[in-house]
Amino acid sequence: MIEDYLRAQRQDKDILLMTHIVMGYPSLEASYEIVQAMVEAGVDLMELQIPFSEPIADGPVILKANQAALAGGVTVKECIDFGGRVAQQFEIPFLFMTYYNILFKYGVERFVRTAARNGLQGAIVPDLPPEEGADYLQAMAKHRLDPIFIFAPTTCDERMQAIARHARGFVYCVARKGVTGQQTDFSRELESYLDRCRRATDLPLALGFGVKDKSDIDFLTGKVDIAVIGTQTIRIMDAHGVAAVGDFIRRLR
Repeated sequence: MIEDYLRAQRQDKDILLMTHIVMGYPSLEASYEIVQAMVEAGVDLMELQIPFSEPIADGPVILKANQAALAGGVTVKECIDFGGRVAQQFEIPFLFMTYYNILFKYGVERFVRTAARNGLQGAIVPDLPPEEGADYLQAMAKHRLDPIFIFAPTTCDERMQAIARHARGFVYCVARKGVTGQQTDFSRELESYLDRCRRATDLPLALGFGVKDKSDIDFLTGKVDIAVIGTQTIRIMDAHGVAAVGDFIRRLR
């Protein structure tokens, strides 16, 4: 289970790194090279986004990557197969990240069963609240995959506690209102929000949305267990190529 892995890793590291890629951007071959570079650079776990036409939680950089991957013809099956390939080859946990329409069209039970068979360890489905996800939660429990749920600064304490009852593995805390890739104010206000998150759950906490450099990682150290790097790695790759991604991740350490 992801929680046990995270707690073991935290014995030796002050903070863990989770990265995010959009499978098929700029190609599946390049996606594999990016995964390999990130793993070799020392990331601790990774979310693999299955492209979707309306990724409502994502900002313009990840939206563009979704659209480009879809325009390139990548399919859900290819993404699931890709997830299996990297999960079997690299010794870190991989999670699928996508939107509920993908699961609904593919078949929730079939999606979860295939992900488990391929070696994935969890999933993030940001537009599926737990009270509307009974089939999903049942399938995830049956196949021993962790459903990762999300806290936001606008989530009240009572709602956090309700979400935490369904969460497994860790809880993903978004740093601010809005979508990925925008500027985040790493400040005392964020600390107060993270204190509320800690009170709501005993699970490890990840924080994403706006984490982009080592100063952000340093600020989060001691406050969360996992820093999530998403949009910035795509910017680095777009500007400097796949080879630059590994160097960027190493500098975050």
